[in-house]
Amino acid sequence: MSDSLNNAGIAPTQGAKSGDISQWDPEDKSFWESTGKSVANRNLWISIPSLLCGFAVWLYWGIITVQMLNLGFPFAKSELFTLMAIAGLTGATLRIPSSFFIRPFGGRNVIFFTTALLMIPAVGTGIALQDQNTPLWVFQLLALLSGFGGGNFASSMSNINFFFPKEKQGLALGLNAGLGNFGVTTMQILVPLFMTFAAFGGDPMILQNTSGTLIGKIPAGSETYIHNAGFVWLLALIPLAVAGWFGMNNIRAPHVSPEIPSPVGAFAGISGMLLVGFLTATFGLWLLLPEKVNGSGFGVPKEIVLVIVVVSTVFLLKRIPGAIGQTLDRQYQIFNNKHTWVMSVIYTMTFGSFIGFAASFPLSIKVIFGYQHLMVDGVMTHDTANPNGPSALMYAWMGPFIGALIRPLGGWISDKVGGALVTQVCSVVMVGSALGVAYYMQLAYQSATPEQYFVPFFLLFLTLFAATGIGNGSTFRTIAMVFNKEQAGPVLGWTSAIAAYGAFYIPKVLGEQIKATTPEVALIGFAVFYAVCIFINWWFYLRKSGEFYNP
Repeated sequence: MSDSLNNAGIAPTQGAKSGDISQWDPEDKSFWESTGKSVANRNLWISIPSLLCGFAVWLYWGIITVQMLNLGFPFAKSELFTLMAIAGLTGATLRIPSSFFIRPFGGRNVIFFTTALLMIPAVGTGIALQDQNTPLWVFQLLALLSGFGGGNFASSMSNINFFFPKEKQGLALGLNAGLGNFGVTTMQILVPLFMTFAAFGGDPMILQNTSGTLIGKIPAGSETYIHNAGFVWLLALIPLAVAGWFGMNNIRAPHVSPEIPSPVGAFAGISGMLLVGFLTATFGLWLLLPEKVNGSGFGVPKEIVLVIVVVSTVFLLKRIPGAIGQTLDRQYQIFNNKHTWVMSVIYTMTFGSFIGFAASFPLSIKVIFGYQHLMVDGVMTHDTANPNGPSALMYAWMGPFIGALIRPLGGWISDKVGGALVTQVCSVVMVGSALGVAYYMQLAYQSATPEQYFVPFFLLFLTLFAATGIGNGSTFRTIAMVFNKEQAGPVLGWTSAIAAYGAFYIPKVLGEQIKATTPEVALIGFAVFYAVCIFINWWFYLRKSGEFYNP
C-alpha cells in the first residue's frame, strides 16, 4: 500500500499482500472522502464487468439453444430446453454458498477466482458447439458449469456492500447489480452478432431456418459460427481476472474478513463450498428431469425439488469441518432474523421476475407470435410458422436492457425517498403490467394473426421489466436500513440466491402453460404473487407502526 493509503487509515495487514486492508470504516466521513471513496470505487468498477460476464455465461443457453434449433442439431426442443433449466437451477443454488464467501475468504480472492472459473464453461461450450454430434450429456454438463456465473452475483453484492457507507449503498449496489445485469443484454446482442463471422476461426455451419440479430433477420442457408457463443467471453474474462487480482482488495477488518487463509487455501475452500452446491443441484435436477434427458423420470414437482435443494445445500454447508463451518455458524445467524425471510420474498418479486423473464422472453416471443394459431378439424393448432411474426432475437434483448439500465435509478431514488416506498410503487405497476401481458397473450395465442397483438404485449412487457429493475435497486436500500453491517452482506447474498430460482421457475411455469395452451395463466399467477408482496412490504416497512418504517 502507498503511504497515502496508510496515513488515511487503510493499513495493510502485517505480512499480507498489498491487496489486503486491515482498517476500514466508510461511515467515517473524513476517511471516506480522503481515501475510502477512491478505493471503494476502484473495487466497484472491477466488480461490475466481472459480474456482467457472469450473467452472460449463466444465461447464454437461452440464445444458444434457439440457434441450435435453427442449425438442425439432432435434439428435440424439449431436450434443448433442459439446458436453460439446468443452468438456471444450478446458478441459483450456487448463490447459497456464494452468499457466505466474503468473510472466510476475502473479496479480492473470491472475485478473482470466481471470475476465472467462468473460463471453463466458456471454452468448453465453444469446443462442444463445433460438432453437431456432441452428445446431449456434454451440453448438460456445460450448462451445469455455467451455473458459476449465476452464483457470482451473491458474492459480488456481498463484497461491494462492505465498501460503501449506508447512505451510498443504494446507488453502489444498484450500479453493481444493474450494470452487472447488462450481461443478459450484452449476451443477447453479442452472441448473435459474433455468430455471423469467423472471429475465432473454425468451420461454419449452415442455417436450416431463419435466424437474426438486433440488426435484422438472417436467411436460411447462411453460414453461422455458433461456437463463438462460448469463445467470445474469453476476450473479457482474461483481462478481468488480471484486473481482479491486481486491482481489488481483501478487507481484513473484524466485521468483514478478519482471518483469511492463503490464496491457495481460499481457492480450495471456495471450490469445496461450490462443490456442495453442484451436488445438491445435480440431485435436484435428476429428481426433476425425464429419463430420456438423463433424469430419474420420477417427475418430482418443481416446488418440492426447490425445497429439497435449498434445505440440503444449507444443511451440508454447515457440516463442513474446521474454520469454514465455524464461520458459517456465525453468518447463519441471519436465519434467526425474520426480516431475512421477508426480504427474500420481496426480492424474489423484483429480481426473481427480472431474471426469470429475461430467460423466457425470447421463447415467449418465438412461441406465441412466431406461429399461427389455427383451428384445424375443430382442434386449435400452434405449429404453423407465421411469416409475419417478429424475430425473437431482434426484440428480446430490449426487456433485460431496460431492466438493467434503470436499476441504478431505483437505488438512487430510494436513497432519496426511501426503499420501501419505491418498492411499493413498483409492485403496483408489476401487477397491472402482468395482467395486461396476460390479456394480450391470451388474444395472440388464439389468433391466426398474432402479430397484431405484439406491440401492446411488447410495451407492457417492457414496463414490467422496468418495474423489476427499479424495484431491484429499492430492495437493496431496504436491506441496508434493516440489517447491521455484518449481516447485510450475507443477507444480500441469500436473498439473491432465493430470487435467482426465478431463472429456473418462471421459464418452467411458462413452458408448462404454453404446453397447456394457456400461457396467460402463468402471468395471472405472477400478478397474484405481486399483490401478496404489496401487502407484505406495507406491513413490515411502510406502516408507521412497523418495526422498520422506511418509508
